[in-house]
Amino acid sequence: MKLGAFEIYPVSDGRFALDGGAMFGVVPKVLWERCCPADELNRIPLSITALLIRAHGKHILVDTGLGAKENEKFHSMFAVERVPTLQESLKRLGVYPDDIDVVINTHLHFDHAGGNTTTAGDGTVRPAFPNARYVVQQGEFQDAACANERTRGSYRRDNITPVAHLNQWEFLHGDTELVPGVKAIVTAGHTRWHQSVRIESEGKVAFFLGDLIPTVSHLPLPYIMGYDLFPIQTLETKRWVLDRAFEEQWLLLFEHDPVVQAGYVRRDAEGKYYLREVTACQ
Repeated sequence: MKLGAFEIYPVSDGRFALDGGAMFGVVPKVLWERCCPADELNRIPLSITALLIRAHGKHILVDTGLGAKENEKFHSMFAVERVPTLQESLKRLGVYPDDIDVVINTHLHFDHAGGNTTTAGDGTVRPAFPNARYVVQQGEFQDAACANERTRGSYRRDNITPVAHLNQWEFLHGDTELVPGVKAIVTAGHTRWHQSVRIESEGKVAFFLGDLIPTVSHLPLPYIMGYDLFPIQTLETKRWVLDRAFEEQWLLLFEHDPVVQAGYVRRDAEGKYYLREVTACQ
């Protein structure tokens, strides 16, 4: 879709499923199951939707999905269906890996950075986008590189290290404008240095949420994932983002909602936020 002088495209890397209880934290199942019915293993379906931005002659990719390096056990555990793959989604837009100029990782969990790298014919793992600079908050990189027992399962070294070997990482230190109108903004809570991406052109604003608000069902302020390392910080960050999204009419872009890709928030008489859908997943 057009956003002022820019173009933005949600691009799919397929779908997967995660435990519904983990996705909604302290919210009782009797509440979250109304909007997100679980399967026999208590998993709920989620999309893997990255974002392609065309701005100033650059191709900017926000997050890279799961990638193709995981084994069959992993695919079974998480009900992975990579149809289409991220590369297929980009190809439909006439974009190939060599064309990507910037990769922005909201954070380095496996479902957001798995496509950072790919396995070559000789079995080596190398960056999937050879001409890109990969952008992440330095604190997030450090937390991923020194993961602890609580976080180790979410990070994969082969999504990170090959990029470092070829010196393609660019580390940020807080909110940073990457090109005019495209700004990485720290939205801490899910991880300490999680970042979202604000895109502004000709007075129009879109905001890629990442895992701050992964689905439309997570719009209510207390609906916070059990995966979030700092849930109280998530709460305050969500409040800040949603207040501004309502007041300034930001288009919110969702990374994991299985039905809705984007929409504008509305606020009811009680101050609760809900969404007017504008774009549906294909």
